[in-house]
Amino acid sequence: MTVRILIAEDDQSQRFMLSETLSREGYEVVCATDGVEAIERVRAEDFDVALLDIRMPRLDGLDALRQIHSMRPELLVIMITAFGSQESAMRAMKEGAYDYFTKPFNLDELRLVVRRAVEKSALRRQLASLENQLRDRLSFDRLIGQSPPMQRVYELIRKVVATDVTVLITGESGTGKELVAQAIHYHSARKNKPFVSVNCAAIPETLLESELFGYERGAFTGAVGTKLGQFEIANGGTVFLDEIGDMSLALQAKLLRVLQEREIVRVGATKPIRVDIRIIAATNRDLTELVAAKKFREDLFFRLNVIPVSLPPLRERRGDIPLLVNHFISVYNPRLNKAITSIEPAALELLERYPWPGNVRELENVIQRAMILATGSTITVEDLPSVIFQRRSSHAKNGDWLTDLAGDSDTMKALLEDFSLPLQEKVERLTEELEKRIITAALRKANFHRQETADLLKISRKSLHNKMVKYNLFGLQNDVTTQYEE
Repeated sequence: MTVRILIAEDDQSQRFMLSETLSREGYEVVCATDGVEAIERVRAEDFDVALLDIRMPRLDGLDALRQIHSMRPELLVIMITAFGSQESAMRAMKEGAYDYFTKPFNLDELRLVVRRAVEKSALRRQLASLENQLRDRLSFDRLIGQSPPMQRVYELIRKVVATDVTVLITGESGTGKELVAQAIHYHSARKNKPFVSVNCAAIPETLLESELFGYERGAFTGAVGTKLGQFEIANGGTVFLDEIGDMSLALQAKLLRVLQEREIVRVGATKPIRVDIRIIAATNRDLTELVAAKKFREDLFFRLNVIPVSLPPLRERRGDIPLLVNHFISVYNPRLNKAITSIEPAALELLERYPWPGNVRELENVIQRAMILATGSTITVEDLPSVIFQRRSSHAKNGDWLTDLAGDSDTMKALLEDFSLPLQEKVERLTEELEKRIITAALRKANFHRQETADLLKISRKSLHNKMVKYNLFGLQNDVTTQYEE
């Protein structure tokens, strides 16, 4: 990768000498004649190192340094000063300059200083790249699921990350709304800026305004100094407002101004402050009902609901339960100092039939508890909490054929009652759900012996394999069942 260096020097002969010297070192050099042009270059182009003369027309080097660092804090800046002007150089160092050298130039010193700056810049870029990779991996690895509802969520995320629009995430508690917000942020152009999460329901109304907007000294009793709000802290990044439906109407009006004007006013202040933020909101409440009840501003709802992302409850994506179980086992093995490798089929079947009112968060807690109680390398039925069995018994008494076949009638009933879907799509999804459950039941009856399962279903072994791939049924097997494979 070519190293790009910006030189801002008003003296033509000095500028030519610097450019020629550094070009011979293999660097790509771009020149500016003063501080104003240097800032324009930095705003429009990417550089590894910048050299700024302290004395320049229109805008001197110190002012240019401050503005460049406000735009590109990672850019390393080397100051050029006249002999006997070390005081100015020291001021520049305090302002954040990487280094300085004096005129007349010592070319060996110049090459050394620039080389060190280039090496440090390269290390910074590598570190930033590794941090970005880690953030990307963390943000998406925690979104687990291959079911059709989750595939639709992934598709929406892929579409919105390239934009800067407001996103409203809806779903029951425990479905992973903050994980989706993190995935959007860390795959967007704002990923190197802060991601700030605020739970509007967890902060008292009297404190939420100062938490979001900050306050000035003396704004109220106890305000002994100025405090930045979360909107200012997140400048350039993303603010995630969880449980937005619990925000008061008065604060909703102020949030609307943030969305419309991109500016805030601290508590106790009169001067607005510009902020560059993306807002992602989330709620487990029906905002349309709150709007109808005059408990949520309609204009704010329209501002937030530019791109709606609806997260399905776990009971509507039961096929993801084996994936989630394996994920939580791998996460908690090192944390709990355990070596769990599998879950027995009977225990997994209980988990798949349970309705999960607490969604993925509840499943995570159940698996964590089961791993602590497990005495061997496999989670057994005895390791699961009693509530899992109680729910199963109540379903068994119902005698509901949908419950017996689909594991829980809620999924089927939800599909049957969802008239937003075209008839053909609804029939296809119901058919797929039934087919998956039938194949699962046959696999368990045949103890996961695939040829015997295929015979039970009266299909070829190849067809069975293709359907197991389609419905991600390989995760149902554990180490014990592999002995039955041919």
